[in-house]
Amino acid sequence: MSKSNRLQKLVLKASEENSDEIDMVDFPGGPKAFEICAKFCYGMTVTLNAYNVVAARCAAEYLEMTEDVDRGNLIFKIEVFINSSILRSWKDSISVLQTTKSLLPWSENLKIVGRCIDSIASKTSVDPANVTWSYTYNRKLSAPEIIVKGGMKYQEKIESVPKDWWVEDVCELDIFLYKRVMTAVKSKGRMDGAIIGEALKTYAVRWLPDSVDALISDVHSWRNKLLVETIVCLLPSDKGVSCSCSFLLKLLKVAILVGVDDSAREDLMNRISLKLDEASVKDLLIPARSPQTTIYDVGMVHSIVNQCMINEKCSQDLDLGKNDVGCTDFVLGHGSLLSVGKVIDGYLEEIARDPNLSLASFIDLARSIPEFGRPVHDGLYKAIDMYLKEHLSLTKAERKELCSLMDVKKLTMDASMHAAQNDRLPLRVVVQVLFFEQVRASAGVQSLNNNPRDASRSTTNTEEEWEKTAAEDCNSIKKQMNQTKIKEGEFPKNGKFLKKDSRNSKSGMQLLPSRSRRIFDKLWVVGKGHGENKSSETSGSSQSPTSMV
Repeated sequence: MSKSNRLQKLVLKASEENSDEIDMVDFPGGPKAFEICAKFCYGMTVTLNAYNVVAARCAAEYLEMTEDVDRGNLIFKIEVFINSSILRSWKDSISVLQTTKSLLPWSENLKIVGRCIDSIASKTSVDPANVTWSYTYNRKLSAPEIIVKGGMKYQEKIESVPKDWWVEDVCELDIFLYKRVMTAVKSKGRMDGAIIGEALKTYAVRWLPDSVDALISDVHSWRNKLLVETIVCLLPSDKGVSCSCSFLLKLLKVAILVGVDDSAREDLMNRISLKLDEASVKDLLIPARSPQTTIYDVGMVHSIVNQCMINEKCSQDLDLGKNDVGCTDFVLGHGSLLSVGKVIDGYLEEIARDPNLSLASFIDLARSIPEFGRPVHDGLYKAIDMYLKEHLSLTKAERKELCSLMDVKKLTMDASMHAAQNDRLPLRVVVQVLFFEQVRASAGVQSLNNNPRDASRSTTNTEEEWEKTAAEDCNSIKKQMNQTKIKEGEFPKNGKFLKKDSRNSKSGMQLLPSRSRRIFDKLWVVGKGHGENKSSETSGSSQSPTSMV
């Protein structure tokens, strides 16, 4: 009673009521905390540490063991211990903060929670070169190494501390305390966004379950939803630039599974659109949710791509506004867009295997990539071929519409050779492929004859150059065809080449499958019988393969 003002009042009240007992049901910290206070009152040795100091402080506050009652009372001594020992230690600050949860609201009202959070946030902002404490529970700073050369002692070599040294330790906090700590770290303004992003990724890996069943189970679904929404809320304000696209996409998949609100999902999608060039096809395979019938959520990826194109256009407009010339920056600025086009073509090839994917969804996503984002159409061709392979019920008009996405002039040699032998492609497309391959070969031979020194240079031409020389190439092909003498008996009735003539490869002829041979047979016949007809139009016209030549 000599050290507790509250006990004095409780004993007085009990005496007035003729009671022999004092009941303290709401005593913070329970019997162990009361025992610490009682031992202190009787002059017994009390051992305080990071695991009982909060309970002892709350109990002393409850008992009103202040300086007004007795000088050098328990509250004063505990405060000195907290300020001089606990808050100066990295590990003790975290341990004490973890114990405050069971002693709310006492620990909050006594500002123990706030002081621990401020201590932790301040220490994370220290220059790693000045970190001398053991900064994780499992790792210790290595002993300094003394470098001795030629009998001379040089400066001690100390293992450098990584910038994210604090990330693993704060992961031990529950989501509410973790949010407050990370908010305080960000408010200091001295922490790099990439490190904050790494900390959030580490926390997500630490607490989010791996299995889908555990994510959506009734027992943990609320906790998982809160965790994802908190991580999204704590993402750096640079719109995801500091976080990897792979992490953001995985977080989006989990967010969809646990059913986060629309604002958090849209925030993630906007951040992903800024880093879509770093994405992989595997990361973009977001499982579809009911009532969707497709395997993957193609609509969500389409929305991300559209947002990416909007961001790209705004960025280009901003660059052109800053630079009056702007042309060079405009061209070179498409590097990230080329990566986006490549990954979307790979994504199209993957989702084309889905029998429930509609043709309209496939075409809309393919057209979301602008022409300058897809200079080579090999990836798009693979996706179209896969869609034709898995959707055999397409009508002739649908196949034509699907193949209209592809520009045969932008196929490489390997892709062209594959397309020329592809029975799934419409006849018109095969004719276009064969024609432009012959044009390319003719242009390459002509360039070699005109300038042998430049033979090692690239023989590919731009689309404008093809259009400019299309008429000359057509005439050259017809001239070569008219000059080609096919002896009677060289071709059997089935149209196969004789082996003895297959070695004559310098003429540009190659062995082709039966379908392509039939097409070329028609072209040769037309070349001999209708040599006067001239046309350089091969794509986008309604003419038959015969009339095109």
